[in-house]
Parts: sequence; C-alpha cells; structure tokens
Amino acid sequence: MRYMLLLYSDESWQTEYTPEQLEASFKAHEEYSKWLAEKGWMAGGEPLRGTDQATTVRVREGKTVTTDGPFAETKEALGGYYIVECENLDQAIEAATKCPSANGGSVEVRPIAPM
Repeated sequence: MRYMLLLYSDESWQTEYTPEQLEASFKAHEEYSKWLAEKGWMAGGEPLRGTDQATTVRVREGKTVTTDGPFAETKEALGGYYIVECENLDQAIEAATKCPSANGGSVEVRPIAPM
C-alpha cells in the first residue's frame, strides 16, 4: 500500500538555522531517502517552498478567489512529503519514525486512496 508522509514543522528554522545547521538537515534527509530506498519503500518525495510562496485557490459561486499563503494559520506548516510503498501501516509508521522531520516537527502518515 502507498502512504504519504506529510512533514510539518515551524517554518522559522528556514531563517534561524545557521548554514551548517541547514546543511546538516539536508544531509539527514538525504540519508533518510537512501534508507527508504534500501528498504524498497521509497516511491517519491520533495521538499516544498515556504508558505510565503503558496497560493490558495477557492471557487465560490462560480468565481475563482486566490489568497496568498495557506488557508490555516498555524505555526507548523507542510514543508515536504515522501511517498512510501509499504506492506502495512506498521511499516509506514516505522518509516515516519525514522524521518528527520519527526524530531522537532511531526510526520502525518496518510494512506493514498486508489483512483
């Protein structure tokens, strides 16, 4: 079954981390991606740009309305995702537990519905 691991964290790290801390974070995700691949679980994933570059689109009464940023006002924002191919939820939770974003942030595990 495919699962999406949604990575949430406080976006302040993007401006508060030193260059060394940023590099260490990227390296940790690189190593994590390799681990997922070695397990045969890696099916995809990408980081996302900050919410300051997001646009929310809604259609109301037939009219398109766009708003800068995400809909919800929250400290934690969606910062990226991984798609994993696991046999069951327990494996997907194992994958989420090993994700660097789980330390200090959160990883939402969500099954991907077939289309």
